[in-house]
Amino acid sequence: MRNIMADHARQYETVARAIEFIRNNARRQPTLSEIAGSLGLSEFHLQRIFSEWAGVSPKRFLQYVTKEYAKQALRSSRDMLSVALEAGLSGPGRLHDLMVTCEAMSPGEIKSMGIGLEIRFGNALTPFGNSLIAWTQRGICHLEFVETDALEEAVVCLQKEWPTATYVRDQQRALELATTIFNVDPLGQPLHLILRGTNFQIKVWEALISVAPGEIVSYSQLATMIGLPKARRSVGTAIGKNNIALLIPCHRVIRETGEIGSYRWGPSRKAALLAREGAQFGPKEDE
Repeated sequence: MRNIMADHARQYETVARAIEFIRNNARRQPTLSEIAGSLGLSEFHLQRIFSEWAGVSPKRFLQYVTKEYAKQALRSSRDMLSVALEAGLSGPGRLHDLMVTCEAMSPGEIKSMGIGLEIRFGNALTPFGNSLIAWTQRGICHLEFVETDALEEAVVCLQKEWPTATYVRDQQRALELATTIFNVDPLGQPLHLILRGTNFQIKVWEALISVAPGEIVSYSQLATMIGLPKARRSVGTAIGKNNIALLIPCHRVIRETGEIGSYRWGPSRKAALLAREGAQFGPKEDE
């Protein structure tokens, strides 16, 4: 599994560059030949990379990057949200909310700034590049995507969050966690998260967890999910404070216009996350 993850991390770099080229040239809708040429690759090579990384052809994958697909996904999630709210559910998610559970740290734990707390951490390659993962005995408390040359800087920033905690580097466990986190098998091992934030932020993050892979919501839809339909801007601010990537899936929130919008770990990575999830979990159509 580790070799597969390393291969996918290398392939992701090519996919991200392809997405960046597409986003920069979206108006003229570049052909597959142009995209491959911009990367210095043959169409055959690009086809193989996409098929191995995303499980679909570049042609199919690129459909999930378009604004038209995003708008369609928003309409679909709006319908599911209406049904969910009528049934008294918190959001449109199906399986994802059963696989990721969470709890908030107590005010006393937050005030102590980590006294008596042991935080273990390590980096691991993922299908979306390198990552830094941190956890306590109670669960995962941090997950971010980070460039390899910025890893130690990211570790320093992590340690500043809990300045009085004890930090232990644990590469083996980080690799095991990455394997579990990025396993697309819906019957995989459940994961528990430890959240640190205001009551409002935690409410937003808990709602995000109910948005399943392949689903997309807008900022206003997410605000409706927490019962505060007019709090769209505050919801956006709370999303920006999320420091547990993927597991609290802030990448699944886009603008009403279908624009991907900002993302803490880069808009091209956000597009890659959404497109790969759409290809794996979204509606299947013929090529």
